[in-house]
Amino acid sequence: MRVRVRLQDIVTEADRAAALGLRIAPGQQEFVSSVEESFRDAVRDARAKPRFWSVKAGADVVGFAMISDGIPEEQLGSEPDLVGPYYLWRLLIDERWQRRGYGTATLDAIVEYLRHRPAAETLFTSAGQGDGSPQPFYEGYGFVPTERFVEGERVLRLDLRKNGPPAT
Repeated sequence: MRVRVRLQDIVTEADRAAALGLRIAPGQQEFVSSVEESFRDAVRDARAKPRFWSVKAGADVVGFAMISDGIPEEQLGSEPDLVGPYYLWRLLIDERWQRRGYGTATLDAIVEYLRHRPAAETLFTSAGQGDGSPQPFYEGYGFVPTERFVEGERVLRLDLRKNGPPAT
């Protein structure tokens, strides 16, 4: 049985504090940014249209996710460092909750969210290269590597018309 999660907007100081309490596992620092760094990046790079959530399983905050949510095509054409219009910018599952299906469940929830967004045909993400890279996880979900690299990370794409969570 697959686990289920829900994406909860981070709007209160309590929501923010809970997200900031999430930790990555030792050895993941090279590939996974902290929630604190993600918040800073969302402010610094607001042109990427960040949308972020706590990932909740029941009452527990098990993770954090952030996407670029609908970057206009004309902006993508003029700013080549942006990937999108829909880009999985950050995915962090707390070290205590890893290897239990919450990463896959979070991708399921993001894909379901995107099914209701305008012109959402592809979800992009990127992954650093090397031992410990999350790229195999993304490929296992259905992402396909592209030839493109952004900031040293390989860009991967998921065709939302073909992939996504199983029917329930």
